[in-house]
Amino acid sequence: MASKEEYFEKMANMVIEEEDEEIADLCRDYLAEGYDPQEAIFNGLIKGMNEVGRLFEEEEYYISDLLICSDAMYNGIDVLKENIETHEEKNVATAVIGVIEGDTHDIGKNLVKLMFEIAGYKMIDLGKDVPVEKFVDEAVANDADFIMMSTLMTTTMDNMKKVIDILNERGIRDQFIVMIGGGPVSESYANDIGADAYSENANEAVKVAQHLLDNKCK
Repeated sequence: MASKEEYFEKMANMVIEEEDEEIADLCRDYLAEGYDPQEAIFNGLIKGMNEVGRLFEEEEYYISDLLICSDAMYNGIDVLKENIETHEEKNVATAVIGVIEGDTHDIGKNLVKLMFEIAGYKMIDLGKDVPVEKFVDEAVANDADFIMMSTLMTTTMDNMKKVIDILNERGIRDQFIVMIGGGPVSESYANDIGADAYSENANEAVKVAQHLLDNKCK
């Protein structure tokens, strides 16, 4: 019987080594041992994908490698998430989420969406390369509590500010909690553009969102 940690290491390595077909069987074996599927997503699959991101940034991996690695990660997630208890009956809050206009990198956004769904949030996924006006229009149309934006490109970061500017222009800024994230984004940038919060990763984002929601409801 392999330990959880041994499974985590194998999962991470399979993501890094682009073993997109074999990883599903490994995840099934992990579940058969009775281990926690959510731990495997964070400590195995996402850990591996973080290393892939580093290799890509250092130009050791190419776009084609990144895509195959992400396929491996998602194949593992598809197996694991079926065994994660969700809290849909609670419907904690509603959020619109998307990758900001000009950017098509959606791996991080998809992970954040998954974690929030597990936590009981209703997630309206706008996809990638989302026009700034659409974030606002969809948030209003869906009576959302949150607007969540991400980007991996410094050249598109300013579009996040444009969304907040539109909210202010329409006089509805206070109706929404605005959260941002992504590689080049920081807490100081969030403060500069008037966002409510920034988070480094999907798991932390859920904690931050819950804290903001609790304060809003007081």
